[in-house]
Parts: sequence; structure tokens; C-alpha cells
Amino acid sequence: MKKTLLTLVLLATSTIAFAQEEEKKEEAPKDGWTRAGNLSFLFNQAAFNHEWLGGGTSNIAGNLSLTYDFNYRKGKLTWDNKIIADYGLTKLKDQEFTRKTNDRLEFNSLIGQQIKESNWYYSFFLNFRTQFDKGYVFGEDANGNETRTETTHIFSPAYLQFGPGMLWKKSDNLKVNIAPATARFIFVDGDFTKVDTADQAALDAYVPYFGVEANETSRFEFGAALNAYAKFELMKNVSMENILNLYANYLEDPQNVDIDYTANVVMQINKYLSTNITFQAIYDDNAVEGFQIREVFGLGVNYGF
Repeated sequence: MKKTLLTLVLLATSTIAFAQEEEKKEEAPKDGWTRAGNLSFLFNQAAFNHEWLGGGTSNIAGNLSLTYDFNYRKGKLTWDNKIIADYGLTKLKDQEFTRKTNDRLEFNSLIGQQIKESNWYYSFFLNFRTQFDKGYVFGEDANGNETRTETTHIFSPAYLQFGPGMLWKKSDNLKVNIAPATARFIFVDGDFTKVDTADQAALDAYVPYFGVEANETSRFEFGAALNAYAKFELMKNVSMENILNLYANYLEDPQNVDIDYTANVVMQINKYLSTNITFQAIYDDNAVEGFQIREVFGLGVNYGF
């Protein structure tokens, strides 16, 4: 885990250093609101007939993504807001149930007051994250039929964190926020944590649901957060966006740093078509022991606004 964390930090550091060189070419930001959004749809499909001998399963998949930024600047005050929404499904020919490939709803808000004429700001941030749809664990019954068990749904879990800190900001596309006094709440549905208090064996066997104890619906944490964002052009018509979030809980196992890193690479074909690559790595020992990895690659239909 330490090697992976070091790799992610080095990647983010090199990305920020490269992006800083790119930002030198940009003009000074102006006061007022700036807004930008992008809606994209990725589609993947594969089909094999009965006589195909090379192996493979016919499948179809789609992923809808929305990002929207609305930022404000007035003198030494900056206020950056970002909405991220993703939802994807895939269907394999021989599987009974459609499965999710992506499900994310996130809102970030960061306000800062510039310190003199430097790139440093006093800051306060807020982050809220959940999902749109139900999540399942899939299996088989005694007859070999596919089964699924609901494990998550909207607002279960939901994460809310906020706190004061220090922001280093070169531009809207290059910034790092350090918040050493961050409060974090994890909210879940009580149906997933319900255990009969009279059943001691069940209480002993209960595994905290996203860190939430039996018969509880929330968990409070207090720790340190680091959030970094860098977006730049790798080459003409090829852009890369990097989002890194780190969190350490002072109250329990502070050495187990939660990691959420996302890289989005967009290779623009024309105004509406692009090839999109998304890579995401999450480490959260309250959810699962190990890294959660997501990768999406496909032809995208984009609409910027």
C-alpha cells in the first residue's frame, strides 16, 4: 500500500510540475463568474455468432458522464465549484442481470482568500459524494441460477467532509488544498446495519458497514485532507485531467490513508467525437481491504456548454 501511495504522490507531483509550466502561458483570470460543462456518452459493443471459434461473449455497454464547473472570482476572493456525475451499465449475453460499470455523484466547493500577491490562500472546502443507483453482489444459487444481493444504494453510503485549510492555486486548472482539521461524516441506511441486540452471535459476527457500527446510521471522523487538481494538454487535441484526494483519520488508524485518484484523458477527434480513457483507484479500508480499480475506454459523443 505504501508503494502504491508513493507512486500516486509522485505521479501527482510530476503532473503538477508539468502543468505549472503549461499555466505560464495563460492570461491572468478576470473577476466574475466562469462556467463550463461537458456531457459525454461512451459506447462499447462486441458481438460473436455461434460459429465463432476464437472465444468471447456478446456484450453491450454505455457510460454517461457530466462535469460542470462554476467558479467565481472577485479581487482576492475565489470560489470554485464542481459537479461530477457518472453512470454506466453493461449487459453480457448469458447473464440475467444488467450490471453497473460506473456510478458516482459528487459535489466539490472550495473558497479561498488570497494572501497578499502570492499563490497561497486561506481556504475552506466542502465535498459530498454518493451514488445514483443500487449496487449488488452477484452469485449463484444451488441450481446454478444467477442471484444478486443489494449492498448499496443512493445515500448509502454518502460521504460529507469539510474543513479549513491552506490553498495553493496557480489557476482554475492547477491547485492543491491542504486541510489539517477536516470533519468527515459517513451516512448509511440503517437496513444495512440492523442487528438484533439480543443475538450476541450476530453482534460478534457483524462487520462494520463502511465503518459504521451495528444499528447505527452514521460515523464521524476527524482528520487531515489533501485535494489536488491538475488539467493540461499533453499534445494538440489531447488533454489530461488529474484529481487526487487523500484523507487520514486522526481518531482511528491514521496511518491508513484513504486514497481516491482519477485520471481522465480525452483525445478530441472533432467538436462532438472523442476517445475517452478514465482510470480510477480507490483505497478505503472501511469499505474493502485493498484497492478498488476502475478503467473505462471508449468512443465518446461530447457536448460542451
